[in-house]
Amino acid sequence: MFVVIGATGIVGRETVGLLRKLGEEVAAVTRNPAADLPDGVRLVQGDPSKPDSITAWPPDAEAVLLSPRAAGGATAELLALAARGARRVVLLSAATVEYPAGHRRFADEFKAAEEAVRESGLQWTFLRCADFQANALAWAPQIRSTGVVRGAYAGAATSPIHQRDIAEVAVRALVDPQHAGRAYVLTGPQSLDQRDKVRLIGEALGRRLAFEEVAPEQVREAMLGQGLPDDVPDRLLGSLAHYAKTPGPTTDTVEQLLGRPGLPFAAWAADNTAAFVTPAGS
Repeated sequence: MFVVIGATGIVGRETVGLLRKLGEEVAAVTRNPAADLPDGVRLVQGDPSKPDSITAWPPDAEAVLLSPRAAGGATAELLALAARGARRVVLLSAATVEYPAGHRRFADEFKAAEEAVRESGLQWTFLRCADFQANALAWAPQIRSTGVVRGAYAGAATSPIHQRDIAEVAVRALVDPQHAGRAYVLTGPQSLDQRDKVRLIGEALGRRLAFEEVAPEQVREAMLGQGLPDDVPDRLLGSLAHYAKTPGPTTDTVEQLLGRPGLPFAAWAADNTAAFVTPAGS
């Protein structure tokens, strides 16, 4: 039995599906009692950020996938639950732990989660991920309405990773104890700046798109105007400012672990064209 905490998140959902395809028993911890999960998945209702709300923790868990963002500030408490039966934990961490970028406090949150895992007594594997290719979905409203993405730091370059690659590595680390004690920096196969990403989305759509650079403060004001908390623009703009000067890391760890190259951004864009197209009749 494998437990996925944050099972309806972008990586958790992929991980649950892959484990079931392997025939593994899976328990999905989620706040949503009506969550759409693959057949045969045991739903464990509860809020990961409030571990006391999880009343049916599987006693036969072998290993746990844990997302600190799903856990909120309750990582240590969740690990105490996991330690009731599980032997291993796989933690979704961030590349900024090893390659600092942006505001230090955000990397420190992941460092604290890693330290809590080390102190839990469980065998551990850390997946230190680059930014997700799926983060580009934030541009969908602009692309649908005008075909122009307005944002800060056009030249900020990272090697974004496909969630499927993270999930495949997570499954291997959950199932195979040989990955215990390892910290993997996972990135996509290609360094891309913001203009590159918009161009590749345009190529997938068969239309010409543009990235228009605007001042960071304009982006901040727009995000706050949408009701987003300060942490969201702080996290985004701090990282972009750094990557505009020093590109983020590019590793071949995904290829080493999976025996194939990481999925490129162009493939993600091709798979997600519907998100960038206004539905007929709208």
